Amino acid sequence: MLKRLIHNKLPNTLITRRLNYEVHNTFRMKVKCALYVEVTDEADLPALDWDSLPQPLMVIGGGSNLLFTGDFPGTVLHVAITFGPGVISEHTPSPLKPSLTALQGISGVTGVTPKITPGPEVTIGAGVVFDDFCAWAASNNLWGPENLSLIPGEVGASVVQNIGAYGVEAKDIIAGIRAWDTQEHLFVDIDPADCQYGYRTSRFKTEWKGRFIITAVTYKLSKEPKPILDYGGVRKALEERGVRQVSPGNSAPLCSAPAPPIASCVPASRELVFNGPLPLPVCGGAHVPGDTCLTPQIIRDTIIAIRRKKLPDPEEIGSAGSFFCNPVISKEHFEQIVAIAKADNGPDYEVPHYETGDMIKVPAAWMIEQCGFKGATNGGAQVYRNQPLVIVNATGHATPQDVIGLEHTIISTIENKYGITLHPEVEHL
Repeated sequence: MLKRLIHNKLPNTLITRRLNYEVHNTFRMKVKCALYVEVTDEADLPALDWDSLPQPLMVIGGGSNLLFTGDFPGTVLHVAITFGPGVISEHTPSPLKPSLTALQGISGVTGVTPKITPGPEVTIGAGVVFDDFCAWAASNNLWGPENLSLIPGEVGASVVQNIGAYGVEAKDIIAGIRAWDTQEHLFVDIDPADCQYGYRTSRFKTEWKGRFIITAVTYKLSKEPKPILDYGGVRKALEERGVRQVSPGNSAPLCSAPAPPIASCVPASRELVFNGPLPLPVCGGAHVPGDTCLTPQIIRDTIIAIRRKKLPDPEEIGSAGSFFCNPVISKEHFEQIVAIAKADNGPDYEVPHYETGDMIKVPAAWMIEQCGFKGATNGGAQVYRNQPLVIVNATGHATPQDVIGLEHTIISTIENKYGITLHPEVEHL
């Protein structure tokens, strides 16, 4: 089904509407677009009269990483294709996994079949809520996406943005990508190895921007335990929740059986498209008994608890999640940052950081807080008090200019103090 908010003739007579800032614009900016199109089936894409659509064209998922800076003059296209796995096979592809014949002769996209890795693969529609997929995997005791739990947005956006959290990125579990090529007007399979994935970026955000419309993603999961605990306090949080023996070099006991139900879990508030054999709980604060083995579900629950303490619920307060990318700098530059921090906080002060090869990643949230912006406001926009990496629509009536003004003030202040230019993770439209 194709849902078009438009009269029969294009483009002579258009209707405008406000983007649903409860659903398609989590910052809740009160803006309009010239045309909103929602696609719920792959067959709708070849049927679209592309030449008649108001330009430019913007493809969105859940609208959770966007800042509309004003009314959008073109077409907003939402891919709402929501199918999910029934039975996962380790050896055969999902019946919805596309063929590769369409790739031949297309510049920039290979026709090489993505390598099959040990463990099950599952193909998910691009419009599925990504956290619903994480919940389904954890409830079936499948490892891979548990550290990405509660990241807002949809499956298709995970491919474009290379979402990441707590030591895991989407690229780590993507096995294949299905897309409609708007230039060649056909469906293609794209090998993730060709996507040039980096920190919150991919070719879909650079040279391929606007060309491919993601319709489905194949993820590779694992039945074998693969916990990643040494990032963002996950290991410490597990210990505080009663999971024993999770110190480095002495891993917690691992289970191959599904995680037992936890009494304080509650059913998911929305109906999921998956047909897994277990219920899909939404947990975030349940106590885990000390003799409970470590499972994807327990890690998911722990990360949800961490995120809920630090991050605003987009259903309650408008935001676009992490607003800035964490800068990666040289070790020499980092030593300069350390000297400034010690001068501000004392000679024993330690700057939080993560080594990435020969470079150092410094948390943008730390710099923002050090510069005194925690809780700072500009009009209706505010730096979130619990996590200064997030800018929120505190009043519900913030304008794009409120957010941008706060953003620019933060960038210039940090540039003057630390010699680092922060770059927004949130896409500005």
